Amino acid sequence: MTSMDRDDLFLLYRQMLLIRRFEEKSAEMYALAKIAGFLHLYIGEEAIAVGAIAALRPDDYAISAYRDHGHCLARGSGHVMAELFGKATGLCQGKGDSMHLVDAPRRFMGGYAIVGGHIPLATGLAFATKYQQLDLVTVCFFGEGAIPSGQAHEALNLAALWKLPVIFICENNRYGMGTPAERAIALYADVAGTARAHGIPAERIDGMDVLAVREVMRTVVEQVRAGQGPFFIEAMTYRFMDHSMSDPAHGHYRTKEEVEAHRARDPLLLLKQTILSHNLGTQADFKQLAREVGEVVADAVRFADESPFPTLSALHTDVMREE
Repeated sequence: MTSMDRDDLFLLYRQMLLIRRFEEKSAEMYALAKIAGFLHLYIGEEAIAVGAIAALRPDDYAISAYRDHGHCLARGSGHVMAELFGKATGLCQGKGDSMHLVDAPRRFMGGYAIVGGHIPLATGLAFATKYQQLDLVTVCFFGEGAIPSGQAHEALNLAALWKLPVIFICENNRYGMGTPAERAIALYADVAGTARAHGIPAERIDGMDVLAVREVMRTVVEQVRAGQGPFFIEAMTYRFMDHSMSDPAHGHYRTKEEVEAHRARDPLLLLKQTILSHNLGTQADFKQLAREVGEVVADAVRFADESPFPTLSALHTDVMREE
């Protein structure tokens, strides 16, 4: 049964709002050339990272692809904006940038730029924890575009064969990078079915509903932690931004009208409606929360702007060292 506790719901909303405002500000800073390289935003998919990570323990592992800001923030990491700015005070001392965020103390084991390349790493993490007889779960986030990669299928096979404590979460936006719409819809129509073909139980869920994501994850985490082997979640979502900031305003694979139609199921809007419908909050509460989150993001930008760039000696420091 989904909790209708006011504090609990507002915490979830605040986490999603933080990610949304952080991503919006990141886009702004990229346009101002404060952020270099590539920038892949998570706007529209916040419910998956927040809902899934809310079901984990602090000592469980999480690993992501290059669209990793949301997962990292949901895990509680700080100094992320400074990292995007390439500053020495950043989460990875300015060495990780947008696509390679790592926070080992919080068991967030990184974002990875190679499509599907981190899925075997998640399987390896799960193997290591099982080998050491640790009571831990590993969660791996990736997009549907990773499914056709060979290493993804190899990792799924091994996870099933060894009954590893890993949860694979496919954030299915139904397009894949640079894939024509008609081909993408057919190619990614049943990702959960692909997992079942490897002997892994799978479930398709509403990735726009943070409460639905968390509820399913709580059950799945309990099963996987109990030794029942891997599980595959296909979270159906809709990213409001294009693949990266280098894309045209509305890309080549969807229209502005299509995106606007999907905004009716914005994860933030859905949770806000739930809170209001249960008389657990007011419009004034949301306005106050928006101000607070806005100040947090503004402080992050200010800190990043005022921080120094790394020195040459920083090339020899280890950003993966646990505290």
